[in-house]
This record gives sequence, structure tokens and C-alpha cells, in this order.
Amino acid sequence: MDKEAVSRDQVGSLGRGLAVMEILARHPAGMTLTEMAEEAGLTRAGARRFLLTLVATGYATQSGRVFSLSPRLLTVARTWLGGASLWSFAAPIMRAVAAQLNEACSAAILSGEDVVYVARIPGRRILSVSLDVGTRLPAYCTSMGRMLLAGLTPEELDAFLSHATIERRTPKTIVERPLLAKAIGKAGTDGFAIVDEELELGLRSIAVPIRDRSGRTVSAINVSTQSARFSVAEMEREILPALLDARQRIEDFFVV
Repeated sequence: MDKEAVSRDQVGSLGRGLAVMEILARHPAGMTLTEMAEEAGLTRAGARRFLLTLVATGYATQSGRVFSLSPRLLTVARTWLGGASLWSFAAPIMRAVAAQLNEACSAAILSGEDVVYVARIPGRRILSVSLDVGTRLPAYCTSMGRMLLAGLTPEELDAFLSHATIERRTPKTIVERPLLAKAIGKAGTDGFAIVDEELELGLRSIAVPIRDRSGRTVSAINVSTQSARFSVAEMEREILPALLDARQRIEDFFVV
């Protein structure tokens, strides 16, 4: 499509009006008409029309010569957030991770002694374990589970370790509760967890936490791969940076 066709399908004044809103957002103390005209590259008359339109529609307020955004914009944002699931927002980010690494990227929450998958982007490589949204796996021997357990209070973690059913899934599964507590503590300190063939032989995974604005761990995302594809050191070196970047972008969802 050529530029002329694109321009016919766009409303230039709307674009300039949205730019004025973005400029106001960067100046929470407010701006004068002259300041807006200069920063937006508009005439004073043009800037005045945009600002007065925002005031008339309730998106801005005027106090003397100063214009500021109103809380109505936050209401619009929160309405969108209320109707959009975190995982609808996160799916494109997770899809980019899966495409970059050619491996599956998943997200889970803690439910009792298990993690429950809430989102999953399959990789191109076939894993023997079958996973999908709604799948439950034991938290103690999965990377997302370790990361979610690391987000519990000491009292909550003690209760989990006291009552959870902990069984050996492979020869590598950590089943001694003091060692498991140490592994969970290390995950919390490191900010990531790697589980090496503890759930299933030949399967490795690495996870990072997703935290809300208060710093509370609400979920975790991971990349799982065949042990022949990545060593533990390679996972930390090559996969962890992509996960940390995705984590930051997903956590931006909460900053509204």
C-alpha cells in the first residue's frame, strides 16, 4: 500500500491530538498553551483547539493558563486492563521468546501443591511431556514451581514443605526437604530457577518470576527444552536474558 493510500485511511487530526495527550502525560505538572505549541510543533491556535477539546471531553483540565491530563485517561486504561487478561497481553511477548529460541515458553500460577499452566506457546522441538493450558504439575520439581515457592512468605513455605507430597520422579529429583528448601531459597536469591531433569529425564527448564506493582510474585514464565539442546550453563547464558527481557515487558502490564 502506497503512502497516499495510507494517508487517506488515517485521520491526521486524531494523530496530532493523541500526540498532544502523550506530551501532557510527560508533564504531570501541566503545560501552558505556548509550551504545548512549541513541543508539539503546532501553531498556538492549533494547540489551543486540541487542548480545549481535551478539556471539553474530560481528558484534560485547565487551571488558569496551565493544562493537565485528568484522571479520565486512567479510567480508560483501567477499563481496558479489566477486560484484557494478563496472558492475552503476555502472549505476543512469550511468542517472540519461543520464536527466538525455537523452544516452548509457558506461564503458570501456584495452586496448592501444583503449578497450573495459564499460557503456553509451543516450540518447534517436540517434548515427550504433554503440556497445555490447565495442565497441573508438582511445584517442588518444576522451575516455575520453584520460582513461585520462592515468592511465598517463610511461614507459607514452611507449611508447604511440611505437608506437600514429595516423590522421586527421576534419579535427579530433590526429595530431601532441607535440600529442597535450599534450592527454593537459591532461586529466590538468584531471581531465576533451573530444574535439570527432576521432572522427567531429558527435560530441562528455566523460569523467572512475574511480580506485580507491590513486588508480590503472581506467576512465573519459563522455557523448557531437551537436555541435549542446551546445557545448564548454556540455558543461563543464552535463554535467561530473553526470559528476563520478557519478564520486564510483562510486568509493565501492572504499571498503570
